[in-house]
Amino acid sequence: MSARHPIISVTGSSGAGTTSVKRTFEQILRREKVAAAFIEGDAFHRFDRGAMKKVMAEEEAQGNRHFSHFGPNANLLEELEGVFRNYAESGQAKTRHYVHDLDEAELFSAAPGTFTPWEPLPEKTDLLFYEGLHGAIVTDNINIAQYPDLKIGVVPVLNLEWIQKIHRDKDARGYSTEDVMDTILRRMPDYVHYICPQFTETDINFQRVPTVDTSNPFTAKWIPTPDESMVIIRFRTPRGIDFSYLRSMLHDSFMSRANSIVVPGGKLDLAMQLILTPFILQMVERSRRLS
Repeated sequence: MSARHPIISVTGSSGAGTTSVKRTFEQILRREKVAAAFIEGDAFHRFDRGAMKKVMAEEEAQGNRHFSHFGPNANLLEELEGVFRNYAESGQAKTRHYVHDLDEAELFSAAPGTFTPWEPLPEKTDLLFYEGLHGAIVTDNINIAQYPDLKIGVVPVLNLEWIQKIHRDKDARGYSTEDVMDTILRRMPDYVHYICPQFTETDINFQRVPTVDTSNPFTAKWIPTPDESMVIIRFRTPRGIDFSYLRSMLHDSFMSRANSIVVPGGKLDLAMQLILTPFILQMVERSRRLS
């Protein structure tokens, strides 16, 4: 953690909804005139798309059917830890971009499934914002969770997470349902061992729970809408959180535990604005005072 160069990390698996949370953060940062440097977890994959397919085939031929981006061996986690450490110390580090699709290929002048060159982050930023798979991971070799000043977990219930992934991968990437099922099964051991434990490290978790039937995510025709959901917001340390104020602003919300408030799904963006804006302003004010 660094008072001078604060870091925010948003962690969630593929299909969890971290990109939507990032957009909310971008709105807050823009409104409050906070200069942020952004890094994405995909930039720290160890292999590009073609190489990953080759390595997965090699691993499977050796009997390992569970090699995935969720695990440490498919990622540059030491380098990611180094970025967090360097930014916390100096406000500077290097990153790159993973090119996801044709639109990004045109933007970055690189083929889909490849990486752009490593480049320095912008100068004189107020904070670093990370969004990806491993923003709070701790293993025998690394401890990324020690660096962020605010760690956010985005954790929809599992069937909803799968529904969101299935629809995204089918619509945006042209995958079949069987392809997505194979990916989910391959990732499951790493999900259990490396993704789930991070949510005990996070400061705030946002978990969307549908109020419609999601019993079979592989046949669901539609993604449950926000209005068909509730969101559980869990604070690891509720001290200083004004739950009375939040309940007065978020109608139909209620406390489920002393550290958890449940809000209607359609109020998630407002809830995030109310909860996260004070955290961001406090970090930035402290950083600027020390600069």
